[in-house]
Amino acid sequence: MSLLSDLINLNLSESTEKIIAEYIWVGGSGMDLRSKARTLAGPVDDPAKLPKWNYDGSSTDQAPGDDSEVILYPQAIFKDPFRRGNNILVICDVYTPAGEPLQTNKRYDAAKIFSHPDVVAEVPWYGIEQEYTLLQKDVNWPLGWPLGGFPGPQGPYYCGVGADKAYGRDIVDAHYKACVYAGINISGINGEVMPGQWEFQVGPSVGISAGDEVWAARYILERITELAGAVVSFDPKPIPGDWNGAGAHTNYSTKSMREEGGYEVIKKAIEKLGLRHKEHIAAYGKGNERRLTGRHETADINTFSWGVANRGSSVRVGRDTEKQGKGYFEDRRPASNMDPYVVTSMIAETTILWKP
Repeated sequence: MSLLSDLINLNLSESTEKIIAEYIWVGGSGMDLRSKARTLAGPVDDPAKLPKWNYDGSSTDQAPGDDSEVILYPQAIFKDPFRRGNNILVICDVYTPAGEPLQTNKRYDAAKIFSHPDVVAEVPWYGIEQEYTLLQKDVNWPLGWPLGGFPGPQGPYYCGVGADKAYGRDIVDAHYKACVYAGINISGINGEVMPGQWEFQVGPSVGISAGDEVWAARYILERITELAGAVVSFDPKPIPGDWNGAGAHTNYSTKSMREEGGYEVIKKAIEKLGLRHKEHIAAYGKGNERRLTGRHETADINTFSWGVANRGSSVRVGRDTEKQGKGYFEDRRPASNMDPYVVTSMIAETTILWKP
């Protein structure tokens, strides 16, 4: 008799050309990932060759009950680390049956910005540092923390090693390898300042692909925590008090910034970001005011600042960039629950297309 694990790990290619495609999309809250699977006749490596699909939008808070059909448009393909073989994960965005993007479809507007000739010419690179907190299921309390109590103060946990410092490393490492397998350009992981909090980095990724890869990586993390019986939180300040919040620092450069004389281009771009500070903050994640307090390696939410190697500023420029006169900068304002399509495209729009 086969065990359940044997059946889950069946290699379909031994008996059929058919594959399973997991269609993934963002639900009505803007953070709830949804997915469902369908069988395809054979391997597919081009999203344009995948069929559109539909779902009940009234059950995801994206359509009324009397007109509930929402259409999924496949946009990006990744290898499926759970089913493996030729099976795939498919990042989709969402439209009405008439072909109009839903209000919750943030990819649509981002794709328009990234397809603008001026943006295409600048080849914008992104490196996104996605922080998150692992929680104990049912009690909404960080992994490794005593129930109803607190661990020792922050200090030993950042990049810490040992059972009393690193909580949930098995989940983190499983996620890291699964993302590499899937074809996501994940560039690293580390333990964060608050115990139970971790970070993974995606990039450098060009244009719209940064958003696709972050959403795919978030989906894989949700699935792995599901298997592990834990919960992942992207709340920007999951524990009040003297504990670090969780952000999604966004590293950014354009072709002009990476070439000789790029530091002057970087300073002009940062100046433009400062002029639109309020607009960016409004789009950088819900609850960010609980995180951006001017403490715990953040700048105050109401004040724009930048500096070299300053982790207490809104925007940080690295020492290497200053020294070489070219490179990239880091926007430290986005919260961990930001939409990567919104943040990446808004930075490109402000720094490349916007004329003050």
